[in-house]
Order: sequence, then C-alpha cells, then structure tokens
Amino acid sequence: MSTVILTGLPVPGSPLNDELRSLGFDVRSAAGPEDTSAVLAGVPADQRVAVVDSAFVGHVHALRLALTDPRFDACAVTGAFAVQPAARAALDKAAALAPDGAGPYADRLAAAVEAAGTTVQRPELGTLVAAVPATDAERAEADAAVAAVDDEAVRLRTAVKSRDGFFTTFFISPYSRYIARWCARRGLTPNQVTTASLITALIAAGCAATGERWGYVAAGVLLLVSFVLDCTDGQLARYSLQYSTMGAWLDATFDRAKEYSFYAGLALGAARNGDDVWALALGAMILMTCRHVVDFAFNEANHDATANTSPTAALSDKLDSVGWTVWVRRMIILPIGERWAMIAVLTAATSPRIVFYALLVGCAFGALYTTAGRVLRSLTRKAKRTDRAAQALADLADSGPLAELAGRVVGRLAPGAGIAAAVIGSAALLWTAWAYEFGARQVIIAAVFYAVLAGAAVARPLKGALDWLVPPVFRAAEYTTVLILAAKADVPGALPAAFGLVAAVAYHHYDTVYRIRGGTGAPPHWLVRTIGGHEGRVLLTAVLASVLATRATDFPVALTALAVFVALVVLVESIRFWVSSGAPAVHDEGEPA
Repeated sequence: MSTVILTGLPVPGSPLNDELRSLGFDVRSAAGPEDTSAVLAGVPADQRVAVVDSAFVGHVHALRLALTDPRFDACAVTGAFAVQPAARAALDKAAALAPDGAGPYADRLAAAVEAAGTTVQRPELGTLVAAVPATDAERAEADAAVAAVDDEAVRLRTAVKSRDGFFTTFFISPYSRYIARWCARRGLTPNQVTTASLITALIAAGCAATGERWGYVAAGVLLLVSFVLDCTDGQLARYSLQYSTMGAWLDATFDRAKEYSFYAGLALGAARNGDDVWALALGAMILMTCRHVVDFAFNEANHDATANTSPTAALSDKLDSVGWTVWVRRMIILPIGERWAMIAVLTAATSPRIVFYALLVGCAFGALYTTAGRVLRSLTRKAKRTDRAAQALADLADSGPLAELAGRVVGRLAPGAGIAAAVIGSAALLWTAWAYEFGARQVIIAAVFYAVLAGAAVARPLKGALDWLVPPVFRAAEYTTVLILAAKADVPGALPAAFGLVAAVAYHHYDTVYRIRGGTGAPPHWLVRTIGGHEGRVLLTAVLASVLATRATDFPVALTALAVFVALVVLVESIRFWVSSGAPAVHDEGEPA
C-alpha cells in the first residue's frame, strides 16, 4: 500500500482525495508543514510515500506521473512529491527540518531532497496541468485549464513511443494504443501481453515449419498479430506506468527470441520441401545481431562523451528539420516494424528462400548505411570518451581467460591496438576457415592467433575513435566462424546445431547489453570465464572440427552439446539476475531496429 500526506487545510468540493485513492493511495492529512514529519513517522519505511498540497489542481494523469512511476526513487510536479523506500531517509530528514521559503510545501521538500543529493525526476507534462493556486481567481483559471485538456487523450497519445518507425507509427500505433487501454481496464499486465506476443510468434513459427502454403499464410498473419501485441505491451506499460524488473527482462529478450524462432520455423518448413536454407537463416540471425551490437556499442561509447560534435552529426540534425527525410532514413534501415511486415508478407506470398534473400539484402543495406554514418561521425568528431564508456565496450567485447592472458603479455608490446588488432585477427580467422577444408589444423592456428590479437585489442582502454567497433567485429568473427565450419562439415544437422549455438551465445550478448543499459554492469566475470569468452568458444569450435574431421557426422552432436551448455549456464544466471530485486527496470524507448 502507498500513502499520501495531504498538507494544509482541505478545499471544499475538491476531488483530490478521490483522485488520490483512485491511484491506490491511502490518504492521510497534516494540518501544516510542521505536522508532516509526525505523520511521516507513522508510515512504514518500506512503502512509497507522497506529499501533496491540499490545494492542488491538475489532471489525474499529472498526479499519476509524479506519484506512481516505479522507475524513479523520487519524482515531483508542482504541488506533489513522492519517494520510494530508497529515498525515504532523505524525505524524513527534509521534513524534520521543515524547509522555509515560498511556494507549495511539497515543492520545497523536493528541492531540499534534491539539494541533499537525491535525484528528483520531474516528468514533462506538456498540456497537462499541475498547479497550486493561491487565490480563488487562480483556482478558477486552473480549473478551466484542466477542463480544456482531455486527460485521457493525452494519456493515450503519450503511451506511444515518441520516436518509432514509419510502419509502426502509421499502421500499428493508431489502434494498438486502444488495445493497451482495453487491457489496462481489464487488469492485464504488460508482462502478460508480452508473453502472449511470444506465444503467438512461436505458433507462427510452428505454422511456417509445416512447409504448406496454408501454414505460410497463417504464419504471416500471426507474425503481424504478434507485432501488434509487441507494440501493445510497451504502450500498456506507459499508459498505466506498470514498469517492472521482470518486464524489463521479457521486453529486452523476447523480440529477438520471436524473430529468430521464426527464422528457424522458415528453415524447417523449407527443409520439408527439399530446400536447405539453414545457412541463410543463420546468416540472417548473425547479421541482425551484429547490427544491434553496432548500435549498442556506438551509443555506449558516445552518450556521455565530451566535445561530442561533428560535421556529420550537424548534417544529420539539419536533415531532421526536413520532415520527410526523417521517415525515409528510418525506413531504409529496415527497423523492426518494416522488417516484420516484409517478412510476414513474403512468407505468405513466396518461399522461405526468397524471405531470407530479401532479409539479408535489406538488413545488409541498413547495416552498411548506419555503420558508415557512425564511422564518419567518429572520424570527424573530437570526442573524449569516459572511463565508464571504455569499460562498457570492454564488457561488450566478452573477452575470456585466453584473451586476458594474451592481453597481459602481448598488450604491453602493442598498446592501444584496439580496432586494428580486432580486424586483423578476425579477418585472418575468417579467411582461414573459408579457405581450408573442414578440420584443417590451420584453422586452429588461426583461432589461436585470433585469441592473441583479441587480447591485444582490449589490453588498453577502448577510447579510440573507432574502438566502439571492437565488440561487433568480435561478434561477426565468432558467429561467422561457426557458420563456415558448420557449412563445410556438410553433414545433416550441422547448420541447425550451429543455429542453436549462435542463438545461445547471442542471448548472452543481448543480456550483457541490457544489464549495462540498466547501470548494473556486465554479467559476473565467472560466467564469462565459464563459457570461455568469444575467443575460447572460437578455439573450441575449431578444435572440435579438427578432432571430428574423420567422423564429421559427430560434429552436430558436439555443437549441440556446446549450445546446451552455454544456454543452461547463461539462462540460469540471467533469470536469477532479472527476477532479483536489484535488477534494473530497463524499457526500450528508442531502439527502432
């Protein structure tokens, strides 16, 4: 139960008490600021508590934003201030001092708490009203302003992401927001909608796996339904402010699980018709994952950098002022809405092979476009990157014990190797895997060379202009090596097993990203060591290929065993973390891909 303390004399006819109760608060009164501390003492320290001026006039949604958002320890609008247990001690101290000054008492408390070092979130209200009028005339004016704005319309509008793709903005959000409201009024949670979206996508993958035309048509329709639900869960969370740590984990991982499961379904369906497209399915998953790592690494490297300007960024900002260019640039990178729509339509109308060809071409173009723009920005800006950014890139690199050892030895000889070492090691590894037959000893030698250069790449802080490319280069090297070796094995089951291994490792890498985004750092180092780091897994895969060269039919079994081991270790630790009370409430508000 949450508690709100109304300060000051009650205002006759005010609906404030009923509004606060509708938001789930137990309402208590304090005659004046001097009584607030005593009332606070009667509220359990493990509860959310708010202080609201009894003369408050405003929209219910303004109060909801200030008093119920679970993502912030302290939050305020004019006349209303709320804290969670983490900031309760700061509120108690401020109330005991009864801060003097002009303005509503709740505002003075918020200022005192903030001055003491607690960050106070102040949500953007836009056209919503939050005021504490001092006179009858001001109160009448505030009441008129409240009546002039439709609180529910604002709430529905702000439930939608402010930045989204063209397809999502114009073909999904206009009605999915109403589905979100319908769900809220029936007590459904975002997590339930997210789970429904996943189940729908898995059914779609199952339909695609039939290999029948009716199955492909049903799969396309269900994939679009799944995407509508995927948009709805976030809109429901924003509409009702139902953010949670479990929701963070589900939201952060289920999109990829749905898309990659559908790839597998298409590959199974094609196999039923005698067409082996597992290599294309794995290639599409690799391309998509590497593209996301590029996004994550670039943003982590630059979001807190100083002197972070460039002519390229200035040109992009200038183009943003021309409305149609914004939508064109969002569409050509094939974000998730456009991508899922394309997959759904092509699945229903064509064949899995054509779906993957279109997907690979479209996503490759989008990846090249965005990466080229970011490289230009990085080369033309004079940014100074922070130690936090360098640590985030090192965590995203996913280096294991072999790279650590190599870094201590070789890193002293090649300080600041960064992206150069990563590219040289990766290129040598991929060329060798491609050029030599399955099981060749040269691939093991190349994998050792890759591990050595991987260690040199991260031996010094990754603060170079292009060092944000180190993690995606490692991802591309590891995933593509598995793809090449599985394809060269040329035995049944090798590519599906490779698909499973890359999927398990990719989950670990996405999990790392969202932990860093939440401010809790990378997964524990024992986890990275246990699953070998990227260089350890590459070397192990090369060794398995060499050992099993004369009985290649066992290679899929080895890959499957490795995939199961990685998946079990990563999932157990990931689930433990995300259901723990310390997990961050991460909700993706900006990633369009």
